[in-house]
Amino acid sequence: MDSENTDNQLNENINTSEDLHEQNHKHGFFSHFHGHSHTHGKVDPSTLATSKGLRVLKWSFIGMMITAILQVVIVSMSGSVALLADTIHNFGDAATAIPLAIAFYMANKKPSKSFSYGYGRLEDIAGVIIVLLILFSAIVAGYESINRLFNPQPIEHLYAVAAAGIIGCIGNEIVAQVRIKVGNEIGSAALIADGYHARVDGLTSLAVLIGAIGVWLGYPIIDPLIGLLITITILKIVIDTSKPVFTRLLDGVEPDIIDKVKNISESVDGVCEVTDLRVRWIGHRLHAEINAAVSSSLSVEEGHEIANAIREKLLKNLPHISGTTIHVDPSTAPGECFHFVPVLQKAAANKRT
Repeated sequence: MDSENTDNQLNENINTSEDLHEQNHKHGFFSHFHGHSHTHGKVDPSTLATSKGLRVLKWSFIGMMITAILQVVIVSMSGSVALLADTIHNFGDAATAIPLAIAFYMANKKPSKSFSYGYGRLEDIAGVIIVLLILFSAIVAGYESINRLFNPQPIEHLYAVAAAGIIGCIGNEIVAQVRIKVGNEIGSAALIADGYHARVDGLTSLAVLIGAIGVWLGYPIIDPLIGLLITITILKIVIDTSKPVFTRLLDGVEPDIIDKVKNISESVDGVCEVTDLRVRWIGHRLHAEINAAVSSSLSVEEGHEIANAIREKLLKNLPHISGTTIHVDPSTAPGECFHFVPVLQKAAANKRT
């Protein structure tokens, strides 16, 4: 008798669950709205951001190359080996814009079956490469500074060295300002990191300038001491730039963005509450997955209109938003917890087999 009652109770729970599931689908409570496929004639703002990123990379690359070429002219006039090394370093740093430009270019390619989220993650990988290059610069600067501290070397052609230091410092800082500014505007942690990379090069050139002044004043030890000070500064830049880059690589996001997405979504007419929310960066694009609870009396079409209104409001108020997946739930069964297959239903299925 107990076994029979248990089976009856089990079947009753299963039927109730199936009826609720069928009813919810009938009213449209499990309908999805995907931002990628519902642009309604509007240009994706992230596409404009990508174009802006490519444009600033192109012009900053040209600026860095002009700076390095001017240093080549001075090197040929002075014959300074130290300046030659710094010039080669600047050419190498200018080339770091290439992998980032490739990442921005790939971000505009359409998703494929293998890469259904697109290729934006390449930008995060490029950011990691840039952080590692900044760290490498700190190691090289520290090694050279310590080596010169214990093994002083004469610095010749002081005027040429000073001129090259001024050119390198100004040129790199201009590039740094532009990249950091645009990186903040379009939400690209990798472009910001590349801007700080240019700033590191400017600091290196500044060290060359101050070292030349120290030698001219009769204090050659200033050169390696300034080098050590700049090494410490570069290490701080490594820490500051690596945090956002690696956070995004692990699908981390700033907490205030979560709050903004939630508040904007809940401010849309017809939304009772946002029960589940996930947001992540893919390159300089934000992707949001939202569970929005609405009245259980709404139809599929009405639920779709609310989902579309949420997306439109997010695009208007959060310029970095690119993709949205909005799941409309009934207020009587809100959240992901109501979408899982019940344990009892699984048990019944196993028993039938």
